Amino acid sequence: MKVTVVGAGAVGASCAEYIAIKNFADEVTIIDIKEGFAEGKAMDLMQCASLNGFDTQITGVTNDYTATAGSNVAVITSGIPRKPGMTREELIGINAGIVKSVSENLIKHSPEVIIIVVSNPMDTMAYLAHKSTGLPKNRIIGMGGALDSARFKFRLAEALGCPSSDVDGMVIGGHSDTGMVPLIGKAARNSVKVSEFLSEERMQQVVQDTKVGGATLTKLLGTSAWYAPGAAVSAMVQAIALDSKKMFPCSALLDGEYGLSDISIGVPCIIGKNGIEKIVEIELSDAELAKIQESAVGVKATNALLD
Repeated sequence: MKVTVVGAGAVGASCAEYIAIKNFADEVTIIDIKEGFAEGKAMDLMQCASLNGFDTQITGVTNDYTATAGSNVAVITSGIPRKPGMTREELIGINAGIVKSVSENLIKHSPEVIIIVVSNPMDTMAYLAHKSTGLPKNRIIGMGGALDSARFKFRLAEALGCPSSDVDGMVIGGHSDTGMVPLIGKAARNSVKVSEFLSEERMQQVVQDTKVGGATLTKLLGTSAWYAPGAAVSAMVQAIALDSKKMFPCSALLDGEYGLSDISIGVPCIIGKNGIEKIVEIELSDAELAKIQESAVGVKATNALLD
């Protein structure tokens, strides 16, 4: 199993670290356009190997895609991160060109690669990767829903005063502050709906806190978060590497599912060795269905900016 991480910034380095620490990949290659940056990050991470007990080989290269050849999975984190007050959508002009070029270079050297898109605006960047590469839709995955769901579960555990391992919840829809659809009606603590423990007001606060989770961290940190995004990516890459058939909400290209077509947006997907093995259509309430359709309108409006 060889994994390439494009972009050696905080998110890319976290992806590489968590993938290596889990010890399921033989090799991780980090690539960046900044001279020596990926090489330095790789060396720093390799100096953790004996301390953290992993055998994954991590290498770094500067803008040399031949070093990515034979990758099973590639993660695209490159592009400019959000700054305070900046929306994910405002990043589109710069990041679209980067994602298109990176995708084409990856496929040139690894024709069978599965691509996980992290760069924002994530749903639109995943859609662009589909349209610019023509890869089968199972081989391009947008990471956002896995991260948003982790943030949802954090907020649920916080509200319930319980361990995160007790909580299950999912966020579908667009990976944006307005587009996320946290499925609060389906969230549970050990199979008991959270409505048994929380008031309607508290549940709606959890929903709102989840939707602005990324913006909250950007305001506090002065840039985008990196630990949780890296962990979300590593969990998805591990599911591909181990063919574990785990279900993650992630941005998938839809063809009629949930009444939506020609759009990449967050829905539950089974992830295995082929990437997206199945898009799972769960039963949604009328209100939930209306929200994902409203979210899709926003994503398509952002997609239109690609033209």
